[in-house]
Amino acid sequence: MNMNINFTKMHGLGNDFVVIDAINQPIELSEDQYRFIADRRFGIGCDQILLVEKAHSETTDFYYRIINANGTEVEQCGNGARCFARFVQEKGLSDKAEIPVGTNAGDIRLLLQDDGLVRVDMGVPQLAPEEIPFIAVEQAVTYELEVDHLIVELSAVSIGNPHAVLRVESVAMAPLENIGPLLESHVRFPQRCNVGFMQIVDRQQIKLRVFERGAGETMACGTGACAAVVSGHLLGLLDQQVTVTLPGGDLLIEWPGEGCPIIMSGPAVTVFDGSIQL
Repeated sequence: MNMNINFTKMHGLGNDFVVIDAINQPIELSEDQYRFIADRRFGIGCDQILLVEKAHSETTDFYYRIINANGTEVEQCGNGARCFARFVQEKGLSDKAEIPVGTNAGDIRLLLQDDGLVRVDMGVPQLAPEEIPFIAVEQAVTYELEVDHLIVELSAVSIGNPHAVLRVESVAMAPLENIGPLLESHVRFPQRCNVGFMQIVDRQQIKLRVFERGAGETMACGTGACAAVVSGHLLGLLDQQVTVTLPGGDLLIEWPGEGCPIIMSGPAVTVFDGSIQL
């Protein structure tokens, strides 16, 4: 059966999305169809597909689903959350400046600011290994893992999705292509993970590249930026407010410390509207 689906192409710092209103049109797609949509040569092309659905609870206004380019569903996406807020406002689905949204990883709050940026309360970062999930005897600030006959030191944290964060001298020279895929599927991350390579510039700025689970390296990763700031803060190397410079641009991350929510601010841009027949 052919389906005609309306969509909007959006991006947050070059991390690009196909956003679909799944409230006003029925959406039931297979992994193959999601992969086709995400394909940059044969489909529309994107890092992730975002679905805007009806709320699952009375305390939220919408439900937010994220499908990776490989067709698998994931729990959270920070750059996508900002685009989600911009989308529901532009499409007339919400007239609120602050929007509570449910996700597979818990509720988040989106705030459309007067300066055009979108501020997202990403919730409290999870550091306990069983919450990430990450296999370890006990919680620690850093862990050692063997990868390709090398011992690497990393932080493990969940921002609704699992992250490994490695400190590097230079993001330009980071072994992302080699170590990224091996850490993503490392046996100690049972649900796989996103892998961040963090270069600390000073106490208020880091540079970051992220190998995303199911998508490869992206221009920007919002949850990855949050995870890196958590890691640097716990190591005593970063202040509470940090600018994260990604290949696609800057995000502002605020985190007072353990047990507190982490806040991300950054842009969300609409590129074009379209429709595709599947």
